[in-house]
Amino acid sequence: MKRRAFIEGSLLATGGTLVGHQRSSEPASDIKIKKVSFYQPPDPGRDLMAQSKAVVTVECNNGMVGIGEGGAPDTVKNVAGWLIGQDPMRSEHLWQLMLRGYFYPGGRELQHAIGALDIALWDLKGKILKTPIYNLLGGQVRNYIELYSTGYPSQGTLTETARHCVSTGFKAFRTHGKANTGEYDVHKAVENDFEHCRQIYEGVKEIGTWAIDFHARYNKPNALRLATMLEELDPLFVEDLIRSENQDIYKVLRNQIKVPLALGEQFGFRWDFHKLVEEDIMDYCRVTLPNCAGITEYKKIMSMCETHYVGIIPHFTGPISTAALTHCLTAFPGFGMMEFLGGTLKPESHLNESYIDFRDGRLFPIDRPGLGIELDTSVCEKILEVDTAANYEFPMLHRPDGSFTNW
Repeated sequence: MKRRAFIEGSLLATGGTLVGHQRSSEPASDIKIKKVSFYQPPDPGRDLMAQSKAVVTVECNNGMVGIGEGGAPDTVKNVAGWLIGQDPMRSEHLWQLMLRGYFYPGGRELQHAIGALDIALWDLKGKILKTPIYNLLGGQVRNYIELYSTGYPSQGTLTETARHCVSTGFKAFRTHGKANTGEYDVHKAVENDFEHCRQIYEGVKEIGTWAIDFHARYNKPNALRLATMLEELDPLFVEDLIRSENQDIYKVLRNQIKVPLALGEQFGFRWDFHKLVEEDIMDYCRVTLPNCAGITEYKKIMSMCETHYVGIIPHFTGPISTAALTHCLTAFPGFGMMEFLGGTLKPESHLNESYIDFRDGRLFPIDRPGLGIELDTSVCEKILEVDTAANYEFPMLHRPDGSFTNW
């Protein structure tokens, strides 16, 4: 009780508030968030540490429901309570609250959960305003989004497969080199991968382009050796040459190779990789949704990349997040492409057939409110439901103007 009285006294002195207490200075709104739910879809795909396809919904007291994707039950539960009773239109405020509300800032797994909830909030905002999300991000700047295919189905030889891929409308054929399992001889792999890429180049050189992901499996000298050899094959980009933990190593590589560099699929929000942008080390940003903590963060990443002429080519993701990325890139004025698995659209039994508009190797904007997605919860398993506001007994501080600040 003494601790509680001390906290409340401190809040009165600093102008803060406790979670669940409504500040009189906050703008009033009739629309409030009343419930967050977490669902496992029929085909859950990869787990959280790879790419979660879990579905979250954010429901308001007016009956509207926003749909998002990502996270895990424990990480979503950890932050969902911050949303209960809040105005769903205040997406930036809620993002700050979810990320910074607890004493310790969350890591990438928590960012993934925040991303799922943030996507749902943007879906809600679009539905409330009766407009697609891309209109809330500045409006449509491109008629369609070009794609490159990963895992395109075989059409015979590697050359024939690559040629068929780009002939169907895909901008590029993407490979991760010659398949290897078990023991990996990185020195021999250089020659094998170069020959693999040469065959791809022969298939696309007249009608399209190609790219390769090194999957960070090379050491530095062999990554440099292969990237240099590939210059004559004119790749669209080479991706993740070596491990990503030490970003300064990429500064060394950047000064020794000429092929375009794509980086970032293992990163979260903008602070994870801002040096790569600010120091002009990478050419294409691979950061994706929901991993970076949602659309609220992604729009800032896009703006940061635009100032350094860095293109956006996000890693493939779940179906709902793919729809969200389509809205983001529709409103991005810089170079934008998306990764697409396979060669045709895979139906998702928990979503409407037209959850994205895929035609001729391209993605087209959807002119429906929010994400334009419909969710069938009857085929999903509900894992979690949160309808009570967080009760976190530490100060929540605000600046005099009402904006959030760390305590």
